[in-house]
Amino acid sequence: MTLDLTFTARDVANIRFAISPLGEVVASVRVVKDPPAHPLLRPWADQVRRRLQDVDWRLLSDLVPVPTISIAGFTCTPPSTSMPDLALELATMRGAAARVRADLDAIPGPRTKRVQELYDDPEKGLERLAEEVEDYWLAAMSPYWPKLRSLLEGEILHRARLLAEGGAQRMLADLDDAVAWQEGTLRLRHRYASGARSLRGLGLLLVPCVFAWPRVFSVTAPPYQPTVRYPPRGIATLWERRDLDPPEHLAAVLGRTRARLLAEFDQPASTRDLARRTGLSEPGANQHLTALRRAGLCSAHRTGRYVLYARTATAEALLENPYLDETPTPRSNSR
Repeated sequence: MTLDLTFTARDVANIRFAISPLGEVVASVRVVKDPPAHPLLRPWADQVRRRLQDVDWRLLSDLVPVPTISIAGFTCTPPSTSMPDLALELATMRGAAARVRADLDAIPGPRTKRVQELYDDPEKGLERLAEEVEDYWLAAMSPYWPKLRSLLEGEILHRARLLAEGGAQRMLADLDDAVAWQEGTLRLRHRYASGARSLRGLGLLLVPCVFAWPRVFSVTAPPYQPTVRYPPRGIATLWERRDLDPPEHLAAVLGRTRARLLAEFDQPASTRDLARRTGLSEPGANQHLTALRRAGLCSAHRTGRYVLYARTATAEALLENPYLDETPTPRSNSR
């Protein structure tokens, strides 16, 4: 089936991009519940499922069924700003009590007891849902967010360059294999919906979403802004182990041990894991990790019994900087 989103000139002018932490949470629930259907994301799912055993996320799970035909709009309202944090999106969700019953009425099939309780008392139910999302985020998403956000921001910059080079047609032409741009219409291959949808002059919000892979999801019903969530480029590289030799110039500044620890954070890890990988004692590893935290290069995330360390966005940039190991050419003093 094909869902056609028809554009007017006003819609083209109102195309925008956003990142959605809450959207990533909701999409990731599908991956945790059905890892074999998401092989590119399975390394993440295998790591977090154990930690989620200490988290109550039953209502969140009930609202994201597998297979996923549709999801209630209030669970991940299209973001109103380009770079919202989770707290802002949860505030929006908590304020959506008036939409809960209408959104749930639009979802086919019976409701679980927890979802029915949400239907009966939307304000109380949304508060419970927000608390579950926060706990889920701490256990499953927060340690990975710098890496995920870096990929998502890179995707938006890539699309912005295409838009500058060739307009909306160039930018939308290769959005995803399931998407095609044809004479003012964005055509989406869809499992459950078909027909033409007007964007109502509101334009289109494009939200790259790692955990949407391998599908494209759309929101076209009022009152929400028409939205397409699509997988960004480069998802397969997220879980690859990079060369663990840190840049020489970074090692010269931080010391080789601390630079090596940063390089080992290709995935969030505990002190014990890092000590084992690097040959340090646990107290020694912990001492270096404390110094890296104070410098803003790593963060610690407690999830139940576990404390996981992860690189910050600053550390990611330092490790990926291609100029760190370039030897500057001395300038001549001759005139």
